[in-house]
Amino acid sequence: MLGASFASIMTTVGYILLAVVVLLLMITIHELGHYTFGKMLKFKINEFSIGFGKAIYTKTKKNGEKFSIRLLPLGGYCAFAGEDEDDKDPNAFNNQAPWKRIIVLFGGVFFNFLSAIVFAFILLVSFGYDIPQVTNANLNQQYVDEYNQSASLDEQLGYLQEGDIIRKVDGTTISFFGGNTFNELMSRYDVNEIFTLTVQRQGESEWVDIQMVKFESEDSTSGVLGINISAYRYNFWEALAGCVPLTLEMAWQILVFLYMLITGGMSISDIGGPLTTIGTIAEYSQQSIANLFVFLPFIAVNLAVFNILPIPALDGARIVFTVIEWIRRKPINRQVEGYIHMVGLVVLFAFVIFVDIFNIFT
Repeated sequence: MLGASFASIMTTVGYILLAVVVLLLMITIHELGHYTFGKMLKFKINEFSIGFGKAIYTKTKKNGEKFSIRLLPLGGYCAFAGEDEDDKDPNAFNNQAPWKRIIVLFGGVFFNFLSAIVFAFILLVSFGYDIPQVTNANLNQQYVDEYNQSASLDEQLGYLQEGDIIRKVDGTTISFFGGNTFNELMSRYDVNEIFTLTVQRQGESEWVDIQMVKFESEDSTSGVLGINISAYRYNFWEALAGCVPLTLEMAWQILVFLYMLITGGMSISDIGGPLTTIGTIAEYSQQSIANLFVFLPFIAVNLAVFNILPIPALDGARIVFTVIEWIRRKPINRQVEGYIHMVGLVVLFAFVIFVDIFNIFT
C-alpha cells in the first residue's frame, strides 16, 4: 500500500516536472524569437537566459554574449544592450532604427504563433482533435434494421459504418470551439428524434438520417446512436491545411475570453498564473498524452496573444512606444518609459501571484 502511494506521488511529480518543462519550452521559444531577429538585424545581445534567478550554468562567447541557465524555470529573457538605458554602442537596442526594433520586439510573438501552428499540425496528424470517426457501428445497424422494418420506404433511416468521419450535425460543422463539439450537438436531441449527419465515407460526402435511440440504465434514460467513436487523425495534407485555421481559432477564443474577463462575463477564478498553468498541464497529461498535445498549441497561442497586448513591460507596449517614437521622430524620455515598464512588470507579477494564490485557496 505504501509502495503504491509512493509510486503515485512520484508519477504526479513526474507530470508536474513535465508541465514545468512544457511551460519553459514555450517561454524559451518566445525569447528565441527576439534573439533570432536581433542577430539577423545586428543588435548587440548581452545575454540569452533560460529561467530566472541565480545562474547555474553560464557560457560566454568570444563576442561577450552570454548564454545562461538559471535556477527558477518559470521564465527567461533575451537582454539587449541599451534596451532600457542609453548606450553609445551603435548596435545597442535603442540606437537601432524603429522599424528594426519593432521586428525584434514582434519576434517573440511571431515565434510563439509559428510554434503553435507546428504543434497544431502535430496534434492533428498524430492524435486528431475534434472530428469524430466511427470505430464500431454494429449497434447502430441493429437499431436501424429494427426501425426500418416498420417504417415506410421514404421514412427509412441510413446506416453509419465503421470508418465514417462525421463532419456535420444537421448542417452545423463540428468544432471544439464555440460549443459545437460532437457531444454538445448530440445533447440537443431527444430520444427518438431524427436528424441528419454529414459523413465522409471512402472519400465521398454522404447524408445519413439518424435516430436517437432510447437507452435505459439504472440511473437515467438517455439517447444513444449505437456507435463507438475516436478522434479522426488527419492525413498530412489535411493537417497542413487545418493547422493554421485551428491556431487562428484558438487565438480568437483567447481574445473572446479576455473580453469576457474585462466585461465581467468571467471571474478571476477562471484564469491562472504559472502555477495554475503547470497544475492544469500536469492534470490533463496524466489523463492522456493527447491532452498534452492539445495544450501545446493553446499555450503557445496564449503567450503570443498575451505578449502582444499593450500592457507595460510586455512586447505590445514596447512596440507602442517605438511606434510613437517613429511618428514623433524622437523618443519618449527613456527614464520615464523605463519606469512605466518597471511598474508594469511589478503589477503583472503581483497579479499572477495573486491569481495563483486565489485559485489555491478557492
